[in-house]
Amino acid sequence: MGIVEEWHECLDRGEVLLLDGGTGTELERRGVPMDSAAWCGTAALEHQDAIRDLHEEYIRSGADAVITNTFATHRPLLEAAGLGDQVGVIVQRAVEAALEARERAGCPGVLVAGSMSTMPASNVRGGYAPLDEQMAAYREQCGLLAEAGVDVIALEMMQDRERAALAFEAAKETGLPVWLGVSARKDSGTGAITPFNWPDESFEELLDVLIPLGPSIVHVMHSEIAAAPEAVAMVQERWQGPIGVYPESGYFTMPNWNFVDVIDPADLLEEARGWVEAGVQIVGGCCGLGPEHIRALGALRGVDAGAA
Repeated sequence: MGIVEEWHECLDRGEVLLLDGGTGTELERRGVPMDSAAWCGTAALEHQDAIRDLHEEYIRSGADAVITNTFATHRPLLEAAGLGDQVGVIVQRAVEAALEARERAGCPGVLVAGSMSTMPASNVRGGYAPLDEQMAAYREQCGLLAEAGVDVIALEMMQDRERAALAFEAAKETGLPVWLGVSARKDSGTGAITPFNWPDESFEELLDVLIPLGPSIVHVMHSEIAAAPEAVAMVQERWQGPIGVYPESGYFTMPNWNFVDVIDPADLLEEARGWVEAGVQIVGGCCGLGPEHIRALGALRGVDAGAA
């Protein structure tokens, strides 16, 4: 039985599984420089060992899956960083770091998810390449991730419906399972749940477009912790399969993470207990959250989702 099948057997039994925490932000916290155009996407060129060591620490902290440092490695981003000709090398080295960490930790059952985003080169909505170029970039990155040996493709921070649908199509073409990661924010004035960076858009309409595309798991990720319960409920209205939550804490000022008011690991655990009680089966952390948070979430092991 393969790793993905083992994962889904655990989920079918109602078990709670753990993801890792933030990768790019934790690398930054440990001194790895961030790129002004591609954020953490260039790190594998000169800091592959740091990436591998971080993945290994997450595995030893209890993570059942690690997500590769490839969120920002599609061609338009790396071209903006002057490294467009290094796309293949960077993706390969990033995946190698995760696979080596799994081997070094002696945990062959840990799943390696290949991250991909639709992050525009200028980190603003108007900074996208034309659709045909974006699709070519998504296909290239998905192909490289699959060739390098990831177990699933993890689409992360899917916000722009049109480009998210293209990324999903490219991911499905690999034949690998596809995780859908959507990000939510709660409007402080109205209380409305919106896509993370685009408060003028509807989170529910985003779900209506993306969930029918056929993910294997839906994650509410890189989301405000306060938005997670309502975002999960919106997903549950449209999706009967496994749901995960891995939130952020702090805030981003390109290309750096601001570790401000980061949630305490014990407080994250209490929040996660509520998510699990509501039926969430996969928990972890995104930007700002590190190995200490994953170790705290280990207390959820042995808890059945819906009965926390």
